[in-house]
Amino acid sequence: MKADDGFYKTLLDNLYDGVYFVDRDRRITYWNRGAERITGYASAEVVGKRCSDAILMHVDNEGNVLCRGGCPLADTIADGAERSTKVFLHHKDGHRVPITVRVAPISDDHGEIVGGVEIFSDNTPAVAALERVAEFEQLAYIDPLTGLANRRYAEITLNSRFEELDRYNWAFGVIFIDIDRFKDVNDRFGHDTGDEVLKMVSKTLQNSVRSFDVVGRWGGEEFIAVIANVGGEELLATANRFRALVEESSIPAVPGLRVTISLGATIARRDDDIASILKRVDQLMYESKDAGRNCATVG
Repeated sequence: MKADDGFYKTLLDNLYDGVYFVDRDRRITYWNRGAERITGYASAEVVGKRCSDAILMHVDNEGNVLCRGGCPLADTIADGAERSTKVFLHHKDGHRVPITVRVAPISDDHGEIVGGVEIFSDNTPAVAALERVAEFEQLAYIDPLTGLANRRYAEITLNSRFEELDRYNWAFGVIFIDIDRFKDVNDRFGHDTGDEVLKMVSKTLQNSVRSFDVVGRWGGEEFIAVIANVGGEELLATANRFRALVEESSIPAVPGLRVTISLGATIARRDDDIASILKRVDQLMYESKDAGRNCATVG
């Protein structure tokens, strides 16, 4: 963007969505305030760098890194076709953020493609989540460290889902999540880093469910997700999405620290109660640990 294009820069900077321009080498030439807000990266930190230089590191639902193949921006620069897709970007703080990406080519006066523009929107279920957070805070249902629902609210949610299962036959699933080797993280890097790991995992999990699903901190490094209106295949896909997105997240203060999770997942049965479903899903999580960690087991 030219320096004398002040009007257009002001216009783009006031958009809520993120907008950035790249040249044919995917070197970033412009980064608006919306992009700063959604990603945590200031314009000065990214302009001049390639979008593949460990900045956004888009991944899909399975955790595949799109810079290694399937990048919509690279494909659009190559063939000139506009594209739209849903991916997860890497926030500066380390967690993953769901976004909708829209990509278009930029051409010169002769019709030659000289770069591309990406517009991305935050897909975090923000409105519903904010309303629920306000309710949680009023009723003391928030875990103070992670901002997730606490164990008390997770138990209330399970009770509600069992009532719906009994009354309306509305299926639901439960995913139990444990951070792998979390004690080693605390022992090696200290409890402050351990807290950052808990917050990173929490944000990544919360950002990868629907607004009416509930993710809560069960205690310590354990989390629980209550997923409404779900079948077995979709529940497994959700658990694997959790696993992949956490693995592709990071802690900026500790480069190279690899965080993974083990998960157990199950669909609620008619003869279940809270105690039985938690016992089953906890056992499934330990099967994932025994299988080598960083995996999900459904039963």
